[in-house]
Amino acid sequence: MSTGDAPPPSMVGRLRKLLHDERLRFVVIGGINTAFAFLVFAVLEYTIGHHVFYMVVLLITHLLGVLEAFTLYRLFVFRVKGNLIVDLLRFESVNLGALAVNAALLPLLVEVGHLHVVLAQLIVLAVVTTGTYLAHKHFSFRRLRAAS
Repeated sequence: MSTGDAPPPSMVGRLRKLLHDERLRFVVIGGINTAFAFLVFAVLEYTIGHHVFYMVVLLITHLLGVLEAFTLYRLFVFRVKGNLIVDLLRFESVNLGALAVNAALLPLLVEVGHLHVVLAQLIVLAVVTTGTYLAHKHFSFRRLRAAS
């Protein structure tokens, strides 16, 4: 295929099908969210972490990460309209559960496991993201179906 040629129709069809798969969009946006939150955590830890307790860094990261994640999930994954405040409150309630797990595991890994705080946070992020797809799909961005 030369530079000016269009991709074969079968490739376009497969790509279109992939983009319509909500689960794949969730994974991609979730990866972006996780990278964003981890980067924010690491930058804050290495810049202000010596002035504040790492749990304060975690809280700041949580607030920034929730706003970023909510926007991306709402626009690109679940593609919903309306109920902005309700959706945000539901979204945050799911994320507060994840934060509670994070707040319990992070000190455990740092204080008991003697892991570096950034490595410990990376491990915790892998644990707390499990299950959020279903929670957000069926709770945060839930829409009632019209009766047929």
